[in-house]
Amino acid sequence: MDTLRKKYKLLDLFCTLAQIPSPSLKEEQVAQKIISVFKENNITAKLDNYGNVIAKVEATDTSKKPLLLSAHMDVVGDNSPINIKLNGDFLETDKTRTLGADDKAGVAAAIMLAIELSQNKELKHGGLEIIFTRDEEHKMTGIHNVKMNEIEAEYILVLDADKVGQVQIAGASYTGLTVTVNALKGGHSGIDIDDNTRLNAAKLVAELVNEIPQGVYKKDEFGVVTSINLGVIIGGGIETAINNIKESDLPSVKYLDCIIEKAVTNIINTKAGAVYSIRSSSREFENNLINEIKDIVNKFNVKYEGLAKAEVQTAEHLPPFEKSEDETLINIAKITGENLNLDLDISSFHAGAETHIYANNKNKYGKKLKPVLIGTADVYNMHSAEEMMNYKSYLSGYEFLKEFFKVFNY
Repeated sequence: MDTLRKKYKLLDLFCTLAQIPSPSLKEEQVAQKIISVFKENNITAKLDNYGNVIAKVEATDTSKKPLLLSAHMDVVGDNSPINIKLNGDFLETDKTRTLGADDKAGVAAAIMLAIELSQNKELKHGGLEIIFTRDEEHKMTGIHNVKMNEIEAEYILVLDADKVGQVQIAGASYTGLTVTVNALKGGHSGIDIDDNTRLNAAKLVAELVNEIPQGVYKKDEFGVVTSINLGVIIGGGIETAINNIKESDLPSVKYLDCIIEKAVTNIINTKAGAVYSIRSSSREFENNLINEIKDIVNKFNVKYEGLAKAEVQTAEHLPPFEKSEDETLINIAKITGENLNLDLDISSFHAGAETHIYANNKNKYGKKLKPVLIGTADVYNMHSAEEMMNYKSYLSGYEFLKEFFKVFNY
């Protein structure tokens, strides 16, 4: 392991950073180390007001455009020691905690490129901006506190995919959708069961769930565009069961078993609900889906007018990262892949990342930011103690990043 670190500066830098614990919102130590590495190499770097790291390598040719590299400093894990070892071609830990290649692989690769650029005065380029954020794994508060109107670059590489060759050009939003049903009259499950004006809300919400789509709603050549997933159906006489759960039983109590066992069944239920998550890399198709659900609910309300009423509420937690009509970064990636004889996987991803925040903002010149998500290494079992990174792929991923920057500035 020591021999490998001496041979490759990139691996040595990665291990140095990975060995500094940096759980979400506790990144101060690694941020200070990053600042010191930048300053040792005469690269301008600072902490912003939120603790994100902002760095810049000045342009050697102001007629060219700058490029922004972004990665996050926090990792899934705690403050326990990180013991890195080499197992064949893989860097891994002693299996007591995560490695943190997500995303210190991206952080170290960006730093190395900045160092090489600062030392190479012959390469003509438009400058390199770097942002390392806090709290990506938790609530993305770091990226939300970046001052987008101070960014000069228009094009962004977010170094946070998990395989070399991945170029992810769109990503899904995360929107919560809740359907609630209120039956206007309750009653006794025996005495009132023959009264057709007393509808059971739990049964009614099941009727709606049967009508509302589930799973993939829209696909294209890049993957799933829009999907919907039923997370929870809740209703009926569960209050008594919940109230009977003792605080002393937590967290060992099995909630579902407890509620099933203790739920009240002698009432005609008056309230029920279903909770969904919607993911979409297209606002158009997300809106189409939501409107389709609203139509289903409206028809329900007409059918049961005077007996029950359903409502729909939505809350966007993460905006979509929509594919840009500007394919500059896609075309550069293709050229770079050809130059290095590397097969690319140009696709969308059905999850969230910091790309989503960049893609919905503008830079200091009022131009919409255009990010893509790329991988700098092959990382396996992320977010677990089994996490490992193929170091040879990491070296290849860094070569891709360097070549990409050269082609971008050609």
